[in-house]
Amino acid sequence: MKNNYKFLTLAAVLMLVIAACTKVADLPYYGNGNPVTLTASKTAVTAAPADSLNEVISFSWTNPEYKQDSSLYKFVLEIDSTGRNFAKKTLKTVTGVNRTSLTGKELNAILLTYGFALGTAYDVDVRVTSSYGNNNESYQSNVVKVSVTPYNDPAVFASSKNTVVCSIATQTQEANVFSWSNAFNGYTGAVTYTIQYDSAGKNFANPKQVVVGSNIYSKTMLQKELNETGLNCGIAGGATGKVDYRLRAVTAQGATSYSNTVSITVTTYAMKLYLVGGSSPAGWTPSAAIAMQPDTRFPGTFFCYAYLTNAGFGIKFLTENTDWNTPTQTIFGDADGSGTSGNLTSAGGGNNVNVATDGVYRITVDLSNAKYYLQTGGIGAVGLVGAFQSWNPGAAIKMANFAPNGFIYLTNMTNNDEFKFHDGNGWDNSTNSLSRWYDVDASDKIIINGTGPGNNFKWTGATGRVRAIFDYRDINNPGWLLAEATEMRLVGDGIQGVNAWDPGASPQMTYAGNGVWTITVNLVANKDIKFLAGNAWGAFDYEDNSGGSNATGTPRKIKWEGGSNFKTPAADGSYTITLDEYNQTVTIN
Repeated sequence: MKNNYKFLTLAAVLMLVIAACTKVADLPYYGNGNPVTLTASKTAVTAAPADSLNEVISFSWTNPEYKQDSSLYKFVLEIDSTGRNFAKKTLKTVTGVNRTSLTGKELNAILLTYGFALGTAYDVDVRVTSSYGNNNESYQSNVVKVSVTPYNDPAVFASSKNTVVCSIATQTQEANVFSWSNAFNGYTGAVTYTIQYDSAGKNFANPKQVVVGSNIYSKTMLQKELNETGLNCGIAGGATGKVDYRLRAVTAQGATSYSNTVSITVTTYAMKLYLVGGSSPAGWTPSAAIAMQPDTRFPGTFFCYAYLTNAGFGIKFLTENTDWNTPTQTIFGDADGSGTSGNLTSAGGGNNVNVATDGVYRITVDLSNAKYYLQTGGIGAVGLVGAFQSWNPGAAIKMANFAPNGFIYLTNMTNNDEFKFHDGNGWDNSTNSLSRWYDVDASDKIIINGTGPGNNFKWTGATGRVRAIFDYRDINNPGWLLAEATEMRLVGDGIQGVNAWDPGASPQMTYAGNGVWTITVNLVANKDIKFLAGNAWGAFDYEDNSGGSNATGTPRKIKWEGGSNFKTPAADGSYTITLDEYNQTVTIN
């Protein structure tokens, strides 16, 4: 009985072994396949935007003969620039078919990611990796080399208007909307867009630009922004002209494309710019800001002359001499702290522009190129260059700066001497950072050299001391003046023992040099006096600019443009009067 039990147990074990062997034999067996042979339909591809959706090249390969349903076969097409051994390959996966193709935009997008230049032929390597559907038994094919040329696929650029009239009253209103399609169709990387503009017909020989950003497809411009493009293209304020605009598109790898051109007829208004800052005579009060003169020879350029100090935490530039928070206010400052000539920005108002040393500066702002220049020494102050001293700008007589944009000098001239006002060390004024000089036009208006037909200034009076004044304080009416300076008389009804308001009988002052005149006289209290540069009415004269002060020992401001008389002190007595033309003050002690 025990033996029978052992026999039955052995039989059961044998049956389990046979069953197990049968189950193993039922598992599928996948044999080794074969590497495929790859073939390309072309050896060279030069596509165009019209081929964007069309098949431009196809690839086929032999059957790997895996022991599996062929619909499960996996194939990965690999593409890379020749010579990189597929280190930066682009992949395209297909399943169950022995063929694939690329459209124009697919191929172009691949080439752009490699940084290939548009219109230039490059070689790429192509191969196929085949495998079972679960990635087993992976094989690489032969490598096929194909010459490919990336094409330019520019954006289509459009404008909402073709005519815009800008005005300062509506400068914050919408002027125009530029819009565009995606450049480099199919490319998935970042594309940076920039609107470029130039005077119509110049074929963008010297384009200015407005940076838009990456993957943005429209730009709304306010009137003040579009106005600036017109001014930067040489359209004078209040005039009408045509500006060409186009779109520049740049991929992350540097491929660059330009759109079609759109033209807009722009009527501009005169833009203004002001100097403000603790280092300037204006301080930080916008209402006291110094108006800057536009230099129409260089679009977007403004300049002024002022005495700047190292103290006061620098300067900035404003488009409005109103409140800092005025909606139309734009504040420009230093972009990178580079010093006396640097980069300008309006982002966040920029940094303060630092002033290195105290002195008279020519301050130039170039909005077109976002630059500023602070120039002192030989180029900072206005000088006199001419027959009475020298036509060499390096030897120019530098005039005294009595106010922002105002200069005066007393010098000897001979009848018919010619000269120019000049602010540099040479005769090169080809750029806005070099010398600048001034002529007089047929209507006796002072003009910047090159802004119109002009002639030298000429002294037509008698030989002797002459007062020369350069006056740009009113940028809308810049002026100049030449007057005899051989004498200065004190006239009025406040001089003891002198006929009231009788120039010929009035006492003469003594010239001490450097624009300073002095006299000691007996004055009558609370009367009127003034200063006359001659012995008859009609000669150059100075009036009060102090608001009627009769203080003694304190300099009072003066002016020559007309105004009230000076008040004598509150008590009769002998007084010494000092008239300082260079500092434009009078002091009574």
